[in-house]
Amino acid sequence: MAHLYGSAPKGEHTLQSLPKSNVFTSNLPPDAAFPTPKDSHNAPRQSLGPRMVKEALYTFVRPDPHGEAEILGVSLRALRDVGLKDEEAQTEEFKQLVSGGKMLTWDPEKPDDGVYPWAQCYGGYQFGQWAGQLGDGRAISLFEATNPSTGTRYELQLKGAGRTPYSRFADGRAVLRSSIREFVVSEYLNAIGIPSTRALALTLNNGTRIVRERAEPGAIVTRFAQSWIRFGTFDLQRMRGDRETLRTLTDYTAEHVYGGWDKLPSKLPAGEAKATHNKVQTGVAKGTTEGEGTEEENRYARLYRAVVRNNATTVAKWQAYGFMNGVLNTDNTSILGLSIDFGPFAFLDTFDPTYTPNHDDHMLRYSYRNQPTIIWWNLVRLGEAFGELMGAGSNVDTAEFVEKGVSEDGAPDLVKRAEGCIERAGEEYKAVFLAEYKRLMTARLGLKSQHDSDFDTLFSELLDFLEAYELDFHHAFRRLSSLSLAKLDSDESRQSAANIFFRNDNLPKDGAESRVRIAKWLEKWSARVKEDWGEADSGRQEAMRAVNPSFVPRSWILDELIDRVEKKGEREILPQIMKLNLDPFQEEWGWNAEEEQRFIGDVPKYKGMMQCSCSS
Repeated sequence: MAHLYGSAPKGEHTLQSLPKSNVFTSNLPPDAAFPTPKDSHNAPRQSLGPRMVKEALYTFVRPDPHGEAEILGVSLRALRDVGLKDEEAQTEEFKQLVSGGKMLTWDPEKPDDGVYPWAQCYGGYQFGQWAGQLGDGRAISLFEATNPSTGTRYELQLKGAGRTPYSRFADGRAVLRSSIREFVVSEYLNAIGIPSTRALALTLNNGTRIVRERAEPGAIVTRFAQSWIRFGTFDLQRMRGDRETLRTLTDYTAEHVYGGWDKLPSKLPAGEAKATHNKVQTGVAKGTTEGEGTEEENRYARLYRAVVRNNATTVAKWQAYGFMNGVLNTDNTSILGLSIDFGPFAFLDTFDPTYTPNHDDHMLRYSYRNQPTIIWWNLVRLGEAFGELMGAGSNVDTAEFVEKGVSEDGAPDLVKRAEGCIERAGEEYKAVFLAEYKRLMTARLGLKSQHDSDFDTLFSELLDFLEAYELDFHHAFRRLSSLSLAKLDSDESRQSAANIFFRNDNLPKDGAESRVRIAKWLEKWSARVKEDWGEADSGRQEAMRAVNPSFVPRSWILDELIDRVEKKGEREILPQIMKLNLDPFQEEWGWNAEEEQRFIGDVPKYKGMMQCSCSS
């Protein structure tokens, strides 16, 4: 029986009745070597690749399951969000779906009907260097499903179900270790309000041994997202000079991922656009007037700005909640601003801005403090891919431009216009990021309003002393949520209250510099709280507990979970952890009080700020 956990409005559909589609494969160019499902299905698997695939955005390819399937868990919240009934997870059909054992949407006897699985083609910059063609090396999309109650369309995908043309030298498999990590974090991020791809089910492939640093059991994560298109999907077409495919992909993204051109941000006012443009100009091309026409913003610039805004919002949430992706390559950056592709991710334990969870990231490129900068770096690469379309301005739909691109004479203006779009988007990125970060930090600190001084006197000072004294980032907010203002009415009481920030086995001495500094901060914080809430605690405490999680799936917890599932064969620990994971703002979960408190308590000594590899 599949373990179910999480709550959401109940779904109404079976796998058969759930509306399915293949909008992605119907609107985008397929691998020319296997242009139809029948061509791919009838071909020997080894002939599919790995190989280079050009002028295409996907290849039809079927799952190739190994081992005996055992469903370790199903996220009830994910199941319901897709639109499926709870009991559907207990059916044999569901087991066949999540293990890749059977294609439920295509019949070889009726090859022209139904939906055939596919793997996406994309490239990417990895650690700042162009890596060429990458693609879905172990992910195979099954179909798109639309939840009739919400109207949201999701693309369901198996990760670890076998080789594709994009597997390169790999085996197309995923190990249980990384699959557990992705299953847990996908659903946790969603539970705390951070945009993320989702995890529906975790399936163990009993009897398989996948070789990474060691031989490990294989597993499959059934995951879904509104779109799996990445920045790297655009990077590859730009680097290949494939203008036609790039434009087709960009149009598809606006029309089918973002819901239509009319759903994109409005044009920037001409005066604002021109002022920003003139501010960033560093030179003027011969034969042009400075700023002439270069502030023009067409629909592709508006699409770019939508992508910028979504990613700015998401990275602000990462920073506010201490989450790190670990490998923010452009192939791991979502066109929708979703948290995507979880390798060596982690949450902060003690607050250290230089921390990176990836033990191969020796230059700290993807450290906590660098994430906003790296996401912007990735967005500039995307802007370069969009550059010709944005830079064309009002000429973007002329027959000559569509067929031939920019003329030599028109190139200087096109480049300036594209650079202006990217520069203005950079200002928008900063503004959206800071607005969202301040909003979240204001809420996390229990304030209703924002003062200009809050950023320095409250936000920055809090983070500075957390770093200076190596204090726990998450406990700082949660324990502050329970603090009573009555305990902060004197310097002595504030110094005593400072204990909440420290481990019980490492409390500072009376009068210690750390106590004094934190007490001064508590004085400023309590004064601001009283401005917004008055003297009462209850309303403010309730509001703070609703945004400051008690449970965080820290690296040490995930390591213990993996050990107990993989090495010790425990099957109940995953559903119990998922109770905490999907309702992380609670104090109790009705499981085992001692265990619950251990998992939300202090990080065990020598198990904090762990690192792991990219291998999975």
